[in-house]
Amino acid sequence: MTLRLPLYIVDAFADRPFTGNPAAVVPLDAWLPDAVLQGIAAEHNLSETAFVVAEPAGLRLRWFTPTIEVNLCGHATLATAFVLDTERGLAPPFVFRTLSGELRVTREDQRYVLDFPANPPARAEAPGGLVEALGAAPREVWKARDWIAVFDEPDTVRRLAPDHARVAALPGETSRLIATAPGDNGADVVSRYFAAKIGIPEDPVTGAAHVQLVPYWAARLGRDRLTCVQASRRGGVLHCRLAGARVLMGGAARLYARGEIVGLDAE
Repeated sequence: MTLRLPLYIVDAFADRPFTGNPAAVVPLDAWLPDAVLQGIAAEHNLSETAFVVAEPAGLRLRWFTPTIEVNLCGHATLATAFVLDTERGLAPPFVFRTLSGELRVTREDQRYVLDFPANPPARAEAPGGLVEALGAAPREVWKARDWIAVFDEPDTVRRLAPDHARVAALPGETSRLIATAPGDNGADVVSRYFAAKIGIPEDPVTGAAHVQLVPYWAARLGRDRLTCVQASRRGGVLHCRLAGARVLMGGAARLYARGEIVGLDAE
């Protein structure tokens, strides 16, 4: 017997095609083995595949990169809320049970707003190999879950051509690296995100990066509302607010494709 699973590809933090961060969303009636979930994510080869199940206790959401399960993902959460709202007949607000606790998503007009726990960084010494990995020396280095390299000019961040093998070799279990600077052209913050060690050389738009960036920039700029631009090739905009120990991140989404996964045999 062959399984038939619904599949949606959604561009998150995007208001037009081929921008933002594409995520695969797979609603399930019940959980499949973890090895199957990981295999599906590897087959998609997107930065994240989200799996969601309506359990008796509520919606449970999990995220997989092509190589590992992660404990927090913003753009695939936004994509999942969009699919449930526009394709599956459910209405926001949504509360997802995840490895990072309960995550809430509301809708404000055409924008979905993620309510995530803040993860403020602390000042740190640059680890060995960071400058070589980025090809540029940051003004300062901070550390939360990820390494954060702070530059003075947004164009420096845009021009970075990192050595992804060296990024993957930075100390830490996952060796993820954020490059950031003050924004321009109406943005408060600009950033890029590199995570080759978990199968994502450069992530197009990263909600999990901004739960670390927003506390830093809110303190530095002296305001709690920030327009953040992730300056990847695809690009994306996050409308952020620091609300105590939470970070609110708003963005639009667009459906790119809907279909079925049909290549799996039921056990």
